[in-house]
Formats: sequence, structure tokens, C-alpha cells
Amino acid sequence: MSGFALALILAAAFIHATWNLLNKRASGHATFTWLVAVLSALFYTPVAASLIFYWQAPIDLTAIIFMAGSALLHTAYFVLLNEGYRAGDLSLVYPLARGTGPLLSSVAAILLLGERPSALALSGGLLIVLGVAILTMSPQMLRAAGARKAIIFALVTGTFIATYTLWDKQAVSKFAVAPILLDWGANLGRTLLLTPFALCHWRQARHEWRTHRFEAAGIALLVPLSYILVLTAMRFTPVSYVAPAREISILIGTVMGTHWLAEGDAARRLGAASAMVVGLVALALG
Repeated sequence: MSGFALALILAAAFIHATWNLLNKRASGHATFTWLVAVLSALFYTPVAASLIFYWQAPIDLTAIIFMAGSALLHTAYFVLLNEGYRAGDLSLVYPLARGTGPLLSSVAAILLLGERPSALALSGGLLIVLGVAILTMSPQMLRAAGARKAIIFALVTGTFIATYTLWDKQAVSKFAVAPILLDWGANLGRTLLLTPFALCHWRQARHEWRTHRFEAAGIALLVPLSYILVLTAMRFTPVSYVAPAREISILIGTVMGTHWLAEGDAARRLGAASAMVVGLVALALG
């Protein structure tokens, strides 16, 4: 892997962990997810417009179907992730959600696509399971307020990560939907899906804007940016290198939670996150 590709991937990992840190600090109502979607769609409309009008990227019925499906899946993902952060710590929810997503994607590929993993990949899956167990089976942690609820939200969020990963993979590889347009369309679709809800809870939406406008704007800029950096690296670097390298965000997010948010039990959580990162590398390389 070239130094430039590695720099892009590491930057994307830091950006991904950073917007999750902002998301945890906001711990907003579902209307906060709507605010982020609105701002993200607005911020990246010039990029999408340039692709459509200057680069003539096609948007046909197939692309619209995939955008709509991605919008549904990503809406569920963001709402569940926010609820997880409202219930529990960043250093618990973030690694659980990010770690179980790729693991479930691999299981789905085995069951649905007929893939046969190597011994290295199976060992990686076991390491991820071990990391999840270390994170979730501490009696002290389970007694913490909202911990069990946070674990459930994190695991369900991981399920949606696996689902949208498989969906978006088909969109960009099999049906050649431009990745940036797919992401922009998903943000636009999420805006449309959540607007009726936001209107019904307009007072709460205004409160989220007054109290968390900077977090919303930061997340709206950073979410697509991290994705664009990964896509850029993938243009000249094999996916088998990019995929495991970007999961360093699990460790970064756990460090942010334990140190910047003063979340307790740092040694156990960092150890579990490290095991999950090693497992994801083995899973990807296998």
C-alpha cells in the first residue's frame, strides 16, 4: 500500500471516529438525525451537481431504487446509533456496532453468496466475537444505567451496517451507481423520510438546532468526507488492504471515549477494541 493511500485511509478513520464523538456529545433526538441529513444533502449538492452536469454521471431508475433503499437502511442506522449513544458510552457502542457489522456481512456472504472463508478469516471472526464478549460481559458494566439497552442498540446497529454494506456494494460494483451520488441520494432520501417526523416534533427539532447546531454541521460535513476519502483510496488500492485498515477507527473511537469523555474501565475496553481490530484485519485478509 502506498503512503498516500495509507494517509487517506487513516484520515478517514480519524474523521469517522470524530463524527461519532460529536454524535455521542449531542446524543440527540431523532430530529437531530434529520438535521444532519438536511445539512449533508445541502453541503454536498454542488458535488453531486458537478458529477451529473459536468461529468454526466447517469441517474436512471436502477440508481434511484438503490438510493431509496440506501436511504431507508441508513436512516435506520443513524436513528439506532443515536439511541445507542443516548443509552450508553461511546467506547461501548461504537466498537460493538462497527465490529459486528463486518462480521455479519461476512456471515451473510457465506450463507447467501456461497463464499468459503479461510482459516485466517474464521480466526478473525472468532477474535471479533471475543472482543464483543469482553466488552459486554463485565458485571460492573452491565450494572451501569442503560448499558444493556445500549448493547442491544449497538448490535442492531451492526446488523444494519452489514445490510447497507451488502446493498451499497451491489449498487456501486454490479450496477455501477456512482458512489458519491449514492451517498448524496441516501442523504436526500433520509431528509424526505424524516421530514414528516420532524414537522410533528418541530419544537424538539428547534431545540436540537439551538443546542447542537455545531455538532450537526460537523457531522454533516464529516460523514460524506470520510466516505469520499475511502473511495479515493480504493481507486488505486486493493479493497483487501483498504477494508481492514479503515477499521482502525474502532480503536480510535474507543480511545476518544475512554480519554476525552472520561468513560471508565479503559484497559478492558481498549483491549477488546484491539482484539476486534486484529480480527477484522484477519477477516479481510482471509
